[in-house]
Formats: sequence, structure tokens, C-alpha cells
Amino acid sequence: MAGTLLVDGAVLLVGILLLYVGAELLVAAASALALSHGVKAATVGVTIVAFATTAPELFVSATGALTASDGIALGNIVGSNIANIGLVLGASALVRPLEVDDKTLYQHGPFMFAAAVALVVLGMDGRIAAFDGVVLLALLAGFTVYLYRKSQESEVALPEDVEMDEGATTAGLREYVTLVGAIVLLLAGSRALILGGRGVLSAWGFGDLFIGLTVIAFGTSVPELATSLVSAIRGEAGFSIGNVVGSNIYNVLAVIGVVAVLVPISVSSATVGYEFPVMLGFTVVALASMAFGDRITRVEGAGLVAGYAGFVYFLLP
Repeated sequence: MAGTLLVDGAVLLVGILLLYVGAELLVAAASALALSHGVKAATVGVTIVAFATTAPELFVSATGALTASDGIALGNIVGSNIANIGLVLGASALVRPLEVDDKTLYQHGPFMFAAAVALVVLGMDGRIAAFDGVVLLALLAGFTVYLYRKSQESEVALPEDVEMDEGATTAGLREYVTLVGAIVLLLAGSRALILGGRGVLSAWGFGDLFIGLTVIAFGTSVPELATSLVSAIRGEAGFSIGNVVGSNIYNVLAVIGVVAVLVPISVSSATVGYEFPVMLGFTVVALASMAFGDRITRVEGAGLVAGYAGFVYFLLP
């Protein structure tokens, strides 16, 4: 058994690494291709880059729903949204207090709250079906149009590690090959993360929902965690916060929307009674912290991290 656990653990780590590399390559290639077709850097930043950071959740949830369990898909998204606020935002604030950008709070914050509420409402009947997925995708389309129009009004600041040179108007075979390679890495990483995560935790008697809420959710949140921590260290608090807000919106509207259209997702009474309220609670706490102060302090960051640790603890059987 020990040998099997070691192999599953190695597969899990390889999956996380492939997801991180694939997401980075996808951002670079998609951004270059979009700019080469005349899309403004600001628009690329708030659409393609934001969606690309959600690519691990999309690939893992879709792969999990089609090949393993819809519990993995739902657990991944609910767990990722909680981890993004509790772990990613909290850890970033611990590194450096995060100054709150009013634009992020008042333009994007309501969408994050609305997406969380929509997921809870649609899942209250114990099932997120194809029609529910279409509703979420329609909301995603409206959100994307809103972002596009806002980006045309003013430039959006991007992190230093995302280079957007609008002078580079040509993209060649290299970018297309990189894009395809990124998708292959994301698919391979998704499969490895699911196989490794299920292997490690199933051996200890844990179910698919718990696996999705914990180890797989953490694995798919690695790109957000790394990006936000680096941004906090560099003093780019606005991007750390925007990264979390944008990711949580896309996780629900894009990922659950796509997966529900492909495979109806069952929602357990335990999820309705515990995971959904916790996700809503973290969302409200995050928005309140941003609204009632000009920064997210280290104390608030510590509280978010402690809250996330408590969430995982109470998941244990």
C-alpha cells in the first residue's frame, strides 16, 4: 500500500506542475494571438488572462465529470472559490496588507457575489442540469461584454509578469504550437491530478466530494496562489485582489456552466447545508473587508487563512 501511495502522490504532484505550466503557457500564447488580431491589451487582460487562470479548474472539472465523478467537478469549484478567498487572498494579505481598488470592488465585486448566489440557488433542488448551465453561461456572456466595454474606456493594469506589447502585431506558428501544447499539458495535468488525488485520499476512505473540495481544489488554485503571492510581494495588491475576484466569477459561470451542459451535476444535501453556506460566507466576508476599509490587513489575512483551515478541518469525517 505504501508503494501505491507514493506513486499516487508523485502523480498528484506531477499533475499540479503540469497545470501550472499549462496555465502559464496558455496565458502567454492566447495573449499574443489576441494582440496580433488587434485586441487591446486591456481587453486581453480582463478577458483572456482572467479566463486562462481558470483553465485548470475548467479542465479538471470537465475531465472529472466525464471520467470520474460529478462530485469532483462541484467540489473542485466550491473548494477552489473558498481556497481563493481563505488561502490565496489571506496568504497574500499576510505577505503585505492589500490596498483595495474601488474599481475592483464596485465593478467586479457584485458579480462575484451574484455568481455565488446563482450557484447556490440553482443547486438548491439537488441538481445543476443543462438548462442551469445555459443560464450560467448566459450570465458569463453578459459579464464578458461588461468587461469588454469597461476595458475600452480605460487601460487595465496588468502584473509585471504578464507582458502585453501592443506593438507586437504579428503572431506565428510558435504561438499556435504553444497554445496547443498548453491545452495538452492542461488535459494531462487534469487527469494526473484526479488520478493522483483520488488514489491518495480514496486509500484512506475519503469520498469524491471531499477529494474535490480539498486536494484537487488546492491543486487547481496553485496558479492563483502563486500569481497573487508574487503580486503581493511586488506591491501589486490590486492584481492580487482582482485575480481572486475574477477567478471566482469564472469558476462558477464558465466552469460549472460548461460542465453542467456536458454532464448534469448532482448536489448533495450536505453540500447545500455546509459547503454552499461556507462559500457564501467567505464571499461576504471578503467583500465586507474590502468595502469597510481601504485595505485588507494582516490580521484579516490571518483570519481568512484560519477560516480556511477550519473549513477543511470540519470536512474531516
